[in-house]
Amino acid sequence: MTADDAQDHPSRLIDARIEQLSDWRGAMLARLRALIHKADPEMVEEVKWKKPSNGMLGVPVWEHDGIICTGETYKDKVKLTFANGAALADPQGLFNSSLDGNVRRAIDFSEGDTVDEDAFTALIRAAAALNAAKAAARHPSRKGRPK
Repeated sequence: MTADDAQDHPSRLIDARIEQLSDWRGAMLARLRALIHKADPEMVEEVKWKKPSNGMLGVPVWEHDGIICTGETYKDKVKLTFANGAALADPQGLFNSSLDGNVRRAIDFSEGDTVDEDAFTALIRAAAALNAAKAAARHPSRKGRPK
């Protein structure tokens, strides 16, 4: 990897985004990111949708057999949008945004919010399991990932 490649590596771009925020939103995004990786150590980070409105930094995306969730920051919230959230059980009621759609669901975190780590970890793992099941259905010869 060259120096330029390292600078554009998705993890480094997400690091830069968190550092740029330098307020509670950066701290919250960093916390959620750590929990995502704790829940699924095989999670892959990507950055997508670079455009002027997000300072060309793009949107952090966490993937495992497809998109698990995206992490966007706004003036008053950090929003994690789960690509297949409508298909996930949410017994603790973490989803509090984008509840009208048939596919996605989101969690909006505001300043001072706490994260229910157990429920959040379970949601990430459920999303990864759903993606793995969909991938296995698309490719029946593929072995399922360990549980």
